[in-house]
Amino acid sequence: MAGGDYRLCDVVLDDSIGRSTPDVEHERAVAIFDLIEENSFQPAGHPGGPYRLKLSLVDSKLMLGITTEDGQDVATHILSLTPFRRIIKDYFMICESYYEAIRSSTPSRIEAIDMGRRGIHNEGSQTLMDRLNGKITVDFDTARRLFTLVCVLYWRG
Repeated sequence: MAGGDYRLCDVVLDDSIGRSTPDVEHERAVAIFDLIEENSFQPAGHPGGPYRLKLSLVDSKLMLGITTEDGQDVATHILSLTPFRRIIKDYFMICESYYEAIRSSTPSRIEAIDMGRRGIHNEGSQTLMDRLNGKITVDFDTARRLFTLVCVLYWRG
């Protein structure tokens, strides 16, 4: 493959992540599909992909294993999930409020909660970009999709 193709062509969740309810598995599949469909992913110092990303949980840390499309090792990065815990907790709480509001609240209340939900999601996406700084360059939309996947890893259903 020609160099300079800075994108993910595959995302795999390691067995360390574990399986969950059919609803959660569906959300994971959608998050992976959305991420692969459109992304910008550039490991520092590598001439180009496309890349395969394997996500694992090791000692409560997120491990990102990166290979080229044909399986050559590129890099492995381990991120502490501690900086994400409060954001993910807040995100889940506001998502619960959002789904509750959809059932019984006014459109303006739903919109206000949704704006808050997007704000927390953006905060998590920016935190992820900051944590990847110097390791992997991603655009904000890719960071949003990756953060969604990090959240789905925590979601037990």
